[in-house]
Amino acid sequence: MKTRITDLFGIEHPIIQGGMHFVGLAELAAAVANAGGLGMITALTQGSPERLKAEIARCREMTDKPFGVNLTFLPSVTPPDYPGYIQAIIDSGIKIVETAGNNPQKYLPALKDAGVKVIHKCTSVRHSLKAEAIGCDAVSVDGFECGGHPGEDDVPNMILLPRAAEELKVPFVASGGMADGRSLVAALALGADGMNMGTRFIATQEAPVHEKVKRAIVGASELDTRLVMRPLRNTERVLDNPGVERVLEKERELGAAIQFSDIAPLVAGLYPRVMQNGELDAGPWSCGMVAGLIHDVPTCKELIDRIMREAEQLIRQRLEGMLSA
Repeated sequence: MKTRITDLFGIEHPIIQGGMHFVGLAELAAAVANAGGLGMITALTQGSPERLKAEIARCREMTDKPFGVNLTFLPSVTPPDYPGYIQAIIDSGIKIVETAGNNPQKYLPALKDAGVKVIHKCTSVRHSLKAEAIGCDAVSVDGFECGGHPGEDDVPNMILLPRAAEELKVPFVASGGMADGRSLVAALALGADGMNMGTRFIATQEAPVHEKVKRAIVGASELDTRLVMRPLRNTERVLDNPGVERVLEKERELGAAIQFSDIAPLVAGLYPRVMQNGELDAGPWSCGMVAGLIHDVPTCKELIDRIMREAEQLIRQRLEGMLSA
């Protein structure tokens, strides 16, 4: 399948594995790349530019296909060494970067000079247009269904994607609620050039997370996510658990007076505990409503092959079959 995204990134299938904290390691990025999609290593999980370089080198030992690096720009009292991460990406010869969070504009010239293509993750049309205006090559448009941070506008992909298609000139992928061939065909029909999957890739054999995490996603329905940190305007969609209930109780108790410091002990440093140790109830961890569509734990190749097979059948048989001769 050829789209503007497959052409831009030099990949076989228009499927991207989004950056995920303590999930986007070399094993997963390489498996997605080898299956014809675009795998992503999550930079901030590595903890330092030097360790990111080592992880990129480790991924290169497992694949000779294109893969990228996710770099999320977070508001922080003591921000990570972003210039160091940018330099590590360039020095390692990476040609595709997924940026997220705050505006990446100040880092774009260095990336562009090194021939790096940048796809920025956005949760609204206005942010997507800003990403296009500052020179991003593509956009990942995240609907309200997505795991992690869906923004504050609460617009689902059925509306957000066609709105993005009306406004954007650069290619974009659909993110949030993407799991199968139906997702891909729907995303293409709504104007996207491919799809980005997060939660679905956690429930794969190569995802370097605890088996309990994979089983929790397979066992969850579309009704099992909650939204935390809404009062702080830093909304995150997470899988419901007792740790999430503790955060929501604190939010109810403090109301509009809540500060991040009030919940920091309940949310900080969770991802290694959850993803590596399987402490599912430790607190909030990102999961999309798409969990309701996830029923197995295939290899990345089995998953991507199945998606492409389903998509072709839908387009060639079901949809073409509906057209009168």
